Amino acid sequence: MTPRKQPEADLERRRSSFMLMGILCALALTLVAFEWTAFEKSAGDLGQLQMDFLEEEVIPPSATPPPPPPPPPAPTTVLEIVEDEKKIEQVDVIDTEVDQETNVQTFEAPEEKVEEEQIFTIVEKMPTFPGGEKEMFKFLAKVQEYPQMAVDAGIQGTVYVTFVVDKDGKVKDIKVLRGLGGGLDEAAVRMVSKMPPWEPGMQRGKPVKVQYNLPVRFTLK
Repeated sequence: MTPRKQPEADLERRRSSFMLMGILCALALTLVAFEWTAFEKSAGDLGQLQMDFLEEEVIPPSATPPPPPPPPPAPTTVLEIVEDEKKIEQVDVIDTEVDQETNVQTFEAPEEKVEEEQIFTIVEKMPTFPGGEKEMFKFLAKVQEYPQMAVDAGIQGTVYVTFVVDKDGKVKDIKVLRGLGGGLDEAAVRMVSKMPPWEPGMQRGKPVKVQYNLPVRFTLK
């Protein structure tokens, strides 16, 4: 069998040459790699840091208020200069100092004693209604007021009233000693207050105040 390649194109013959060239290239690359100098970048090649310094704001101190104005000067006392030729009248100065030996006179006003007039219950001459006791009961029957409340409730009886006959015979200080209610107590007081002046009571020939008790009867018809 005859070979198909031509002798000029046969690469097996040049294998050793190619191997030698490869070894040489590998050694060259190795030397270049070891001899390569790595240059570090200088600091100048790096970017410069720009810092903007902020100016600090200066705060002015707070303004202090102005001091208050000074007080007005005290009024000066004008001294009157007296010439030697003028005579000054002598003024007597009274010593007003008081010590333990000084006698101080005190004046005490006499106390006014207010004597309350005595109200008698029994006197030499008792007060009397004008015309006597019979006329008094006629008067009470004439001015009698029977409250409707007492009529509806069927209340009847006697209300005991006390009062004072003054020195001029007027009736005052009317009070109920014992009442019945139903408006009869108030009616009895009103009846007595309408009485005319009495003849005052007498004690040692002088009119005096006398307390008088009176029963006022209320009867339903």
